[in-house]
Amino acid sequence: MRPLSELPRAVAANVHTVFSDIDDTLTTDGQLTAQAYAALEQLRRAGLRVILITGRPAGWCDHIARMWPVDAVIGENGAFYYWHDQAARKLKCRHLLIESARQAHSAKLAAVRDTILREVPGCAVASDQFCRLYDLAIDFCEDVAPLPVAAVNRIVALMEDAGMTAKISSIHVNGWFGQYDKLSMAHLLLRERYGIELAEERERCLFVGDSPNDAPMFAYLPHAVGVANVMAFAGRMSALPAYVTPSRGGAGFAELAQALITARK
Repeated sequence: MRPLSELPRAVAANVHTVFSDIDDTLTTDGQLTAQAYAALEQLRRAGLRVILITGRPAGWCDHIARMWPVDAVIGENGAFYYWHDQAARKLKCRHLLIESARQAHSAKLAAVRDTILREVPGCAVASDQFCRLYDLAIDFCEDVAPLPVAAVNRIVALMEDAGMTAKISSIHVNGWFGQYDKLSMAHLLLRERYGIELAEERERCLFVGDSPNDAPMFAYLPHAVGVANVMAFAGRMSALPAYVTPSRGGAGFAELAQALITARK
């Protein structure tokens, strides 16, 4: 990973879409700072498209798409995307699975949940589980005492043994039935909403994140950026970002935003 200062100005000036994780990328110690929120608005005012990609649930994404200065939100690690249609003054959502498929998975998710809670002492169902539609989120350090790496890996193994896809974020292990992820939904969103093929625009799209579940985006986009706290996961990730910010969390995101905006002047 190279320092953000080495991101070529010409590359930064050519970016038209910024994808960003939320937890520990936009937030700092669990809080959304004024600095990071302002950076989102500044990016849009500068003419960039801003799309958040998160493991957080549908209920959160409904609020974020309505209230935050963003163009869209991909949630539950790629299960859907929300956007607010300004002309129609209406929130809209594109689900990957139909409702009957989601319902069919619910009993299986509950069974895996019970197994994990029994087998991994100290973990808990994430406090935002009540507003999830597709996945199971197990908390290993947000509202519980931080668990050791071995316990986190055990949660992943139990999910995978049940046939689920499992991803580690900075706070949760998320598991779901299906092969989608953040990257696959990013492709679909750009194609459906903007007529853009991500495969053809990789040089002009940038992702910023911090944890293992961001690895598909880090691997695919050549100018991906990690906020400084990504270094804590460096040895546990299948792909690392090309660049890293000086600061962690929301301050790092603001540093990236400023670099992109300055390059456009």
